[in-house]
Amino acid sequence: MKIYTKTGDKGDTSLFGGERVQKNHQRINAYGTVDELNAFIGLALTEIKSDEVRNILIDLQNKLFIVGSDLATPETEKNKKLNIIRTSEEFIKKAESDIDNFTEKLDELRNFILPGGSKGSAMLHVCRTICRRAEREIVALKNSEKVNQNILIFLNRISDLLFVLSRYENKVSNFPDTIWNPHP
Repeated sequence: MKIYTKTGDKGDTSLFGGERVQKNHQRINAYGTVDELNAFIGLALTEIKSDEVRNILIDLQNKLFIVGSDLATPETEKNKKLNIIRTSEEFIKKAESDIDNFTEKLDELRNFILPGGSKGSAMLHVCRTICRRAEREIVALKNSEKVNQNILIFLNRISDLLFVLSRYENKVSNFPDTIWNPHP
């Protein structure tokens, strides 16, 4: 099978279900940013020290593929026949459980902290900011088209989870949080 199809050479692409849209369509921006987040999580995994964090990130990568296919498949009558796995409330509950679990292992946060510390932690902060951008892209899409509400909630939880995981990664790598100093 060839990787290239040449069907997008004029600037359009197919959504699941066959509908063709321009490559700068808001739906493409939304799931493209989710794909970018997934790729950056893969990069972060190359520097993560904690096996616990690694396992959560790998699980997130698999779930982000589902989020991407959910976004790439508009919720229409025609597309219901495709039996696409949709982003579920279970994804949200698992993220919340992971946030609570890792928060218990950390010192209480009393100040704003700066991104950084270990390389793995810094990469997780980059992932967090990409996740926030994905949220913004999905909100923009939601303003004009129907979007599974669980996607937005899940990404909101993931950004919080990535923040907590970045702090935990610093802890296991023996890097203290860098407290924000508004008057350095």
